[in-house]
Amino acid sequence: MAKSHDARSNATPAPAVTRAAAVLDALAESMTGRLTLSDLARELGIPKSSTSNLLQALEDAELITRLGSDYALGVKLVELGAAYLSRRDEVREFYRFCEQAPLLKGETVRIAMLDGDNVIYLARYEGHPAVRLTSNIGDKMPVTLCAVGKALVAKLHDHDLAELFPDDAALPVMTPMSLRTGRQLKAEIAQIRAQGYAFEDEESTLGVVSLGVAVPTHGSHGPSLAVSVTALKATFSEGQREAMVRELQDLTKMLGNPMG
Repeated sequence: MAKSHDARSNATPAPAVTRAAAVLDALAESMTGRLTLSDLARELGIPKSSTSNLLQALEDAELITRLGSDYALGVKLVELGAAYLSRRDEVREFYRFCEQAPLLKGETVRIAMLDGDNVIYLARYEGHPAVRLTSNIGDKMPVTLCAVGKALVAKLHDHDLAELFPDDAALPVMTPMSLRTGRQLKAEIAQIRAQGYAFEDEESTLGVVSLGVAVPTHGSHGPSLAVSVTALKATFSEGQREAMVRELQDLTKMLGNPMG
């Protein structure tokens, strides 16, 4: 991995920036959220002295922070993330709709963006304090493990699906209910396309179900967004499913065409 980071940084017009981004990525992906100077030098494939200078610059900018002999992500990233989200019209409209929706205002609702074979959660409306075992803002989740992700990949062309998820591809598994193969995913996508929404049945968290609906795309280069609502399976009913899907569809129509 270190060699790939080093080769990539040498191929760019600003290798220091590429290496700085690699440091942030490495810290974000770390299981503990912390890495040492030696860890990061090994990750970057450059000498400790060069890594130390880079880390000092990132620390001065508050993009990382020092915790004893370790480094972790800094508070400045929270400010930058908040600034990014506050300028997305979709996020502002998402919160406004959820606050006024008859049913969704009492539920846990999220909006996410497609990122390869993952989704990134951009916002979370917390209307239901009982459901707190689900992803937070900024978290990534494999698309095959969540309703919002399945709703997004259902919009892809069949040849893209075949490339991303071959029939025999082993999918990430979090519970006994998780989909196991690309073949299973594609069978479910056919149903999602037919009914207009995705359903997650305890596939990422036992006892929790979720419904997801994709947002109509703004032209060919628009962002790939979808929304989802999460509920406890023990209290979830078919009547709730139908009402929640209707409100999610109203939300996606509004996000896809805020002027209409």
